[in-house]
Amino acid sequence: MHDNLVEIRGLHFGYGARPVLKGIDLTARRGQVIAIMGNSGCGKTTLFRVIGGVVHPTQGSVLVDGTEMVGLDQDGLYSLRRRMGMLFQFGALFTDMSVFDNVAFQLREHTDLPESMIRDLVLMKLNAVGLRGAQDLMPSELSGGMARRVALARAIALDPMLILYDEPFAGLDPISLGVTGNLIRRLTDTLGLTSIVVTHDVQESLKMVDYVYFISEGMVVAQGTPAEIKASDLPYVHQFVHGEEDGPVPFQYPAESYAADLGLSHA
Repeated sequence: MHDNLVEIRGLHFGYGARPVLKGIDLTARRGQVIAIMGNSGCGKTTLFRVIGGVVHPTQGSVLVDGTEMVGLDQDGLYSLRRRMGMLFQFGALFTDMSVFDNVAFQLREHTDLPESMIRDLVLMKLNAVGLRGAQDLMPSELSGGMARRVALARAIALDPMLILYDEPFAGLDPISLGVTGNLIRRLTDTLGLTSIVVTHDVQESLKMVDYVYFISEGMVVAQGTPAEIKASDLPYVHQFVHGEEDGPVPFQYPAESYAADLGLSHA
């Protein structure tokens, strides 16, 4: 068993001639919750796509549980993916399936378990996220926070070793946000899995993660424990943590002078 569940070294990736990831190094140990932060378009979601084997890097190494993802054949890739869970930004529940059937979907698709055992497992996962009583509801009957928790139950249905969370706090009210953060931490500790969270919610994340990577323009520009991040005097980290309007990430998109755009001559 490898202590480092995910090891990324010298990772480069681009869409056509446009580079997105430029030499990423990242490590996620077993039992850790890792946060990946950065401004929109910096490459966070693309990094998830590489870890999941959806796209292949142009350069570098991606090890998951000691297996090199680069060059893995289809059977090997699908076998590894069955040991990963994914929580999409807004849950991505199947709208025509009940809560129960959403969670049961992976168990029915990827195992030969009898329906009686699938029922017990689904109820166990729903109980873990506090929604066993909602098993017969449809997604349209759920609040945003409840839908996110059902999606989390589905993500842990096959007892994965790794869960990737894409903006799990987006659009949630303060209570649901706190509940979701606590669930991520508790499930990671209880199940002994590894969680990697892409998020913009700095304050909630720093309460429950073990380590943080800041990405800007496709590169890791800062990393550290929550305490180190809070105390950082790096301008980019300080701007992001404190939500400042201007800094290394400017408020104004690059443009000609405002006066010139208005056709005003300089005095």
